[in-house]
Amino acid sequence: MNSGWFAAMPLWMVMTSLVTAVLIFLIGEERQRLRTVLNLLGAVVKLVLVAVMLVAVQAGAAFEFRHALLPGLDLVLKADALTLLFATLSASLWLLTTVYAIGYLERSENRARFFGFFSLSVAATMGVAAAGNLFTFFIFYELLTLATWPLVVHRGSAAALRAGAVYLAYTLGGSALLLTGLVGLNGIAPGQDFIAHGNLLPWADGREAELRAGFVLIAAGLGGKAALVPLHGWLPQAMVAPAPVSALLHAVAVVKAGAFGIVRLVEDVFGEELVARLGVGIGLAAVAGTTIVYGSLRALTEPDLKRRLAWSTVSQVSYVVLGVALGGSTALVGGLVHLVHQGLMKITLFFCAGVWAERLGIHAVRDLDGVGRRMRWVGMSFSVAALGMIGLPPVAGFVSKWYLGSGALAGGHPWVVMVLVASTLLNAAYFLPLIHRIWFRAVPAERAAPVRLGHFAVLAMTVPPVITAALAFGVGLLAASPMSPLGWVQLIVQRQ
Repeated sequence: MNSGWFAAMPLWMVMTSLVTAVLIFLIGEERQRLRTVLNLLGAVVKLVLVAVMLVAVQAGAAFEFRHALLPGLDLVLKADALTLLFATLSASLWLLTTVYAIGYLERSENRARFFGFFSLSVAATMGVAAAGNLFTFFIFYELLTLATWPLVVHRGSAAALRAGAVYLAYTLGGSALLLTGLVGLNGIAPGQDFIAHGNLLPWADGREAELRAGFVLIAAGLGGKAALVPLHGWLPQAMVAPAPVSALLHAVAVVKAGAFGIVRLVEDVFGEELVARLGVGIGLAAVAGTTIVYGSLRALTEPDLKRRLAWSTVSQVSYVVLGVALGGSTALVGGLVHLVHQGLMKITLFFCAGVWAERLGIHAVRDLDGVGRRMRWVGMSFSVAALGMIGLPPVAGFVSKWYLGSGALAGGHPWVVMVLVASTLLNAAYFLPLIHRIWFRAVPAERAAPVRLGHFAVLAMTVPPVITAALAFGVGLLAASPMSPLGWVQLIVQRQ
């Protein structure tokens, strides 16, 4: 697969959404039916492309597109097993989010603008997934910031504009750190591609301080989007955005792009051996552990439902960073598989929160009383995802925590188990009261009737969370299957 259009499939994976975005911008606001067809067609074609590459890579094939921009500076898109872990999650959830968003925005204005930037965000996320070196990663990482900002401020309210300003301040500040570190590393080892076990070890002698500084700068730049403490402040504020955008930020694109970048940095730029030699892994693990506990503590007292879920994301995405920072194959498996598991569970929670907000006007935790009995399928979906976040077997979250805890003990880091236990107890403390309200509190007598929507809109907002909740349960129950996310992650680690 080294030449021709087939080898360039990572490029087509990106271009599918880019072309969809351009077409949506061109057709304008009024042609709703055509826009819906374009959205769904683009999402389905992308999923097919990813599925083809998934099968081929499992069989040992390689895909790469390379274009020389400057001497020694290439734009590289490739599809390896790690690429396809992120790309499969993104393509699958984006199809469901597209369906959900079509129903959610049925009566909204500026839908062409929304879906145009929505598709552009997909293209950027796929570019992040398929990037073959830090330079290519940086290009799509920046495009992701520019594409998602209009979605954060979509409603145009004062609160949305403030949240957008904060979002740009954090993400562009992080990008400046990332670019500084990237330039510094390029001065040490120019034009290096992502490769298993990293590529900087031969240049380490006598340059440890420079490499350590480069690692810290790049990790901090990525930590802005990954919402690592103290770079997390933008995420809860961004919850003024519509529910499909919240799902996008938390489960598929922005925070995952940051976490995925840290995985590439540790595994495919520096490598575990050099990370251990420089002593930066334990510092990164400490930041991740702090973020896990801090995010959970903040979620515990947050009265707004979407903001509580946002603080949960601050905590949960750091599981990915913790797994890769600890080193060792078992912890790495736990971190990588949580990239998928957290996405399935968190998108379910935001889908459900969006349904309750749009149809029942519910935004605060205190108003959830009895909503499970009013919307049973949505209530059951939320409950499954919440129990998975706590770590109840066999839902997906249990699998992640099991491997992270086992890997921490195998690597001689018992403090990590204490972090995981504390996080689990805090998860239970802020999710179980929600489940109790949903199912065991009486519906207030003055509760308004659900907003009446078209039949398609109701289905479009109800079916996606049911599917993602079923997937969150299924990938935990069938974790031993070779084609489960866990099985694929184990393939990745074996090939490292």
